[in-house]
Amino acid sequence: MDEDFELDMEDMARRMDGAVNALRSEFSSLRTGRASSGMVDSISVSAYDTVMPLNQCSTINVPEPRLITISIWDKDLVDSVVKAIQESGLGIQPVTEGSVIRLPIPELNEERRIELTKTAAKQAENIRIAIRNVRKDGMEQLRKARSEGLSEDEEKLWSDDLQEMTDATIAKVDRALEIKQEEIMAV
Repeated sequence: MDEDFELDMEDMARRMDGAVNALRSEFSSLRTGRASSGMVDSISVSAYDTVMPLNQCSTINVPEPRLITISIWDKDLVDSVVKAIQESGLGIQPVTEGSVIRLPIPELNEERRIELTKTAAKQAENIRIAIRNVRKDGMEQLRKARSEGLSEDEEKLWSDDLQEMTDATIAKVDRALEIKQEEIMAV
């Protein structure tokens, strides 16, 4: 075994950070009682014999804390966009005014807020599992290198670095969850 073994920490960090970014994206689609363009990011529209993201056929704005406006570029797509919003599970009834669709964001009741915090917690736990799987992959690489002649001390150093990176990344997830839950519970 080559004594110059190097665990690809950049790859591990990239994969862990990717998981954190995926969580932030999931969180942006969770309703908090405040309007956010991220709430409609996952909506796809049937248009021109294909399916496209809503933001590729419209302009999305948040003019007020409790209102999203969607300006449809082609007025022939308004009905398709309204249908996509209604089927998206957002639970918001669109109001159409010509080629502009308004989405008034209703106040969340206490029960719905608690439900949303639980959903956020589940999403965060799934990301923690993904991060631990990245660590597990790194640890398996270290065990393999150890069996091929990597010294015990070197294995321990790499293992400690990997655990430190894992702990720091999970702390980011915990902080993001804490912020999102506060945002959801804020009245």
